[in-house]
Amino acid sequence: MSSPPSALVSNSRSPTESITGVVERITYYSEESGYTVARLQVPRFHDLVTIVGSFPTIQPGQTLKLQGNWKEHPQYGQQFQVVHYSETKPATLTGMEKYLGSGLVKGVGPVTAKRIVAHFGLDTLDIIKNQIERLIEVPGIGKKRVAQIAKTWADQKVIKDVMVFLQGHGVSTTYAVKIFKQYGANAISIVNENPYQLAIDVYGIGFLTADKIAQNIGISPWSKYRYRSGILHVLSEAAEDGHCYLPQPELIEIAVKLLTISEHKTESESVALVIQEMRQETQLIVETDGEVPACYQPSFFYAEQHLGKLLSERLYRQSELDLNRVREWLSKFTSLHQIQLSAQQQQAVEIAASSGVMILTGGPGSGKTFTTRTIVALWKAMGKKIALAAPTGRAAQRMSEVTGIEAKTIHRLLEFDPSNRGFKRGVDNPLPYDAIAIDEASMLDLFIAHSLLKAIAPNTQLLIIGDSDQLPSVGPGNVLKDLIDSNCIPVIRLTEVFRQAASSAIIRAAYQINQGYYPKVEPISDNPASDCLWHGGGTEPEHGVQAICDIIQHLVPQLGFNPATDVQVLCPMTRGVVGTRNLNSVLQKLINSPHCDKAEIERGGQIFRVGDRIIQLKNDYDKEIFNGDLGIVTEIDRTEQEMMIQFDQRYVKYDFADLNEISLAWSVSIHKSQGSEYPVVIIPLYMQHYIMLNRNLFYTAITRARKLAVVVGSSKAIGLAVSQQRAQHRYTRLQKRLLSAQSGK
Repeated sequence: MSSPPSALVSNSRSPTESITGVVERITYYSEESGYTVARLQVPRFHDLVTIVGSFPTIQPGQTLKLQGNWKEHPQYGQQFQVVHYSETKPATLTGMEKYLGSGLVKGVGPVTAKRIVAHFGLDTLDIIKNQIERLIEVPGIGKKRVAQIAKTWADQKVIKDVMVFLQGHGVSTTYAVKIFKQYGANAISIVNENPYQLAIDVYGIGFLTADKIAQNIGISPWSKYRYRSGILHVLSEAAEDGHCYLPQPELIEIAVKLLTISEHKTESESVALVIQEMRQETQLIVETDGEVPACYQPSFFYAEQHLGKLLSERLYRQSELDLNRVREWLSKFTSLHQIQLSAQQQQAVEIAASSGVMILTGGPGSGKTFTTRTIVALWKAMGKKIALAAPTGRAAQRMSEVTGIEAKTIHRLLEFDPSNRGFKRGVDNPLPYDAIAIDEASMLDLFIAHSLLKAIAPNTQLLIIGDSDQLPSVGPGNVLKDLIDSNCIPVIRLTEVFRQAASSAIIRAAYQINQGYYPKVEPISDNPASDCLWHGGGTEPEHGVQAICDIIQHLVPQLGFNPATDVQVLCPMTRGVVGTRNLNSVLQKLINSPHCDKAEIERGGQIFRVGDRIIQLKNDYDKEIFNGDLGIVTEIDRTEQEMMIQFDQRYVKYDFADLNEISLAWSVSIHKSQGSEYPVVIIPLYMQHYIMLNRNLFYTAITRARKLAVVVGSSKAIGLAVSQQRAQHRYTRLQKRLLSAQSGK
């Protein structure tokens, strides 16, 4: 067997030469840069040739004409470094089969490709380009499949043009398909005119990426598009941190830093002027009834303002009630079920019987669940039509189990309509219930709370249930805390921990954390029978990774749990050795290792494999899948370029282009775990995450465990998490709006 002549390799000054061959396989491809290592079959060489260079996309079976130079890599040997390339038609029937069946064309796999080439021979590509309707002649291909192939073939050309264009301007090719799906054939013209539109329309492309494209295209750094996009980006980033608005001086300060680049210094006055213009054009709302102007995106302002109004109006609606009859019913109910209510629980039931809105809060083991069940039973006895809901499917399922009445997710309750990306239920079409209870209310962000209140009829009673000491919602706002702190809404806080709950080390530790005490967590070696354990013995994050693996491999099965279905690792952050990104890679190999029977695909630096647990990263209203939903990969179809994911009892198809909307979920952030419970929770706490460590983060994490919690990490990090009480400050004015409405009445 011979390789490319050594004379060609050793002569680094040799002129550029050309080779032509068929791509045999892709060894490495970076979606971020397009850098590719591939193996090429060149007729004049017996051995496969290694080629390296930047390509928008290439597929096995493609015939490429390459220009470049031979180089000797110290580790990998001879390589052909590509300077320029062009694609030519495959010259052989085998090449055509490989090209068509490589996954390049959605709907054409190896079997279909073989049939097409067998029928049309070397004319195959000409037929597809010019007479694609003739594919109907091929046995096994119907009209529907022909239409699909035709559309994909046409799309591929536009996608390739878009990818070449974007790569030419230094943009990741990862988003080319998504850009094409958003804009179609107009993609290049839209990007050329206003690349900042990408930051608004395409998930995953933010201001920084759009700004990079704009600079490469030659858009002026003084462009109005740039300034406006930068200001909206700052507000969007603030919303990611939970803020509903930013004070104008803070918005200007952050925007100046963002917009200043080496060749352009941004002045505060210029940003202030653009804010004023955006205000006049209602692209921004600037509320000035305070010491410092508050800058809102319009949707945030109107949602917060209207939510405050709806809640305030509800406070003055009380149902007629015979309190003695309620107490008689309660006496019979408790006697029948041989139970006893605390004074706080009895008060909660009595107030919920008549109030327009009430909040029930308290920690784990304080009887929120039992109190809710009693209130629902009373409503039922009063003949009320009842609805129960929670932000997540798992929380709704738990609510159903304890009350005996079906509970829905809030999105299902409000009847989400994918066709218009909104809810069918609202002010003009309210929910047909007399009483509604909402659990896990700490998860309610501004927009879902507003949608919910709009859909509840004026005379419907509303019970809001949640633990105000947990982390606030992932989305903007701090709704539950604002409502409680306003002192406008009746609040019953359950503080007594019942005897049965107090026997749980998890619950005892949760209260110790919440009160600022170092929790009593038993070392694994001392007391493996406890339901709240600590694996210490090291301060380095690398120790944490090994410890987590040992726990999952040995302790978890020993205690009768399934590592693949019962365990959830919860991290303070995504970055770092014991962050979710690294742990997901490690745990995937441990729990769902590669196998010839398991299909897999790599996207965005992650490998997705059949059997993997995944988490949804954004609301997808078309699929009716929402931020934080967990699923299992059940199928990967390279021919159709689709992945099937099971969410509870639903199966949802994902196009490969949409895989940046999901991530592996063997490990998830503590924020993403809100509203969920897991049989076993493992919590790594290391000083590497010191900036995030605080009391309500730790409290939220440990209360996610239903049967076993294991804290892995240093005692110093645990102590820091307990001592830091800084609740994340969020810019909201809901509390102020409630107080203003009350004083106005």
